[in-house]
Amino acid sequence: MSSILVIEDEELITKLLREKLAFKGYQTAMHLNGDAALQFALRDIPHVIVIDFSTSGLDGYALLRRLRAHPKSMHIPLIVVSSSQEIDDRVRALDMGADAYITKPVNNDELLAHVHRQLRRIQQYSLSPLTLLPGGLQLEWALDNKLKSAEPWSILYLDLDNFKAFNDVYGFLAGNDMILLVSHICQSVVYDYGNADDFVGHIGGDDFIILTTPERATVLYQHILNRYKRESLQLYRPDDVERGSISGVDRKGRPYQFPLVSLSIGIVSDQRRYLHDEIGSLTATAKRRAKQSSGNVCHIDKMPAHDCAYPFSPPRASV
Repeated sequence: MSSILVIEDEELITKLLREKLAFKGYQTAMHLNGDAALQFALRDIPHVIVIDFSTSGLDGYALLRRLRAHPKSMHIPLIVVSSSQEIDDRVRALDMGADAYITKPVNNDELLAHVHRQLRRIQQYSLSPLTLLPGGLQLEWALDNKLKSAEPWSILYLDLDNFKAFNDVYGFLAGNDMILLVSHICQSVVYDYGNADDFVGHIGGDDFIILTTPERATVLYQHILNRYKRESLQLYRPDDVERGSISGVDRKGRPYQFPLVSLSIGIVSDQRRYLHDEIGSLTATAKRRAKQSSGNVCHIDKMPAHDCAYPFSPPRASV
């Protein structure tokens, strides 16, 4: 469910948004503590964040800075509510990335207008209108952030195999459902088994990327592949599932049996410090080798050889 995060201690704003937006499917959550609010934002990725700078014990500017600095939250619209009417405070908040600054006493209609405007903006200008996942520049910034960090990292590159054949036979709407399924599985698995600041991005088409840490990479791809193997079957006709292939025609109009769509995951980890320019070619190599393997997974690390590992029973072609 879509969510709106409110950081306040009086619950006035929270109650207003719950009453006005609940019927549209939005869930409003309230947090008093800046750290708890940041963790909620990184895990749940709310559509809008409203910060009451008057909340006791809250350093609103510090929270604003942290939200804007993190690749997972940097795109989320931020609305600041403050008791200060000083122009310097307003300018400072806006310079630090606030999308709107409202002074107390709050006019309910004005606040709702700002919330509605930001909700429309995030829907209209999302870099991936299908999955609502970040991509483009936000994905580049997230990658830069990982590469510059002293913490170990792993990159999972996910790609669907035989997707074009599925799209041609079942139609583009079913193809969209397949892409949305992979998006949902990635987000759900990262939420349940990943780190709070793990990043899920949509490169485009049927390509996705997950930025995580090496100790989480294996459990993430295992759960993703297993869930995809199970849940993707609902997108096929029963006879195709029973046969284990899709009946279609090739480019010359000849009947042909295409394998069911499988999911490949290439993994690059920072067992040594790669240069930024190396990452693109390494992830492409990992993805290509994963597509060539029966296990649909390929690791690339500091070793000269490329280790395509299958730590569990390799999925069948219908993965």
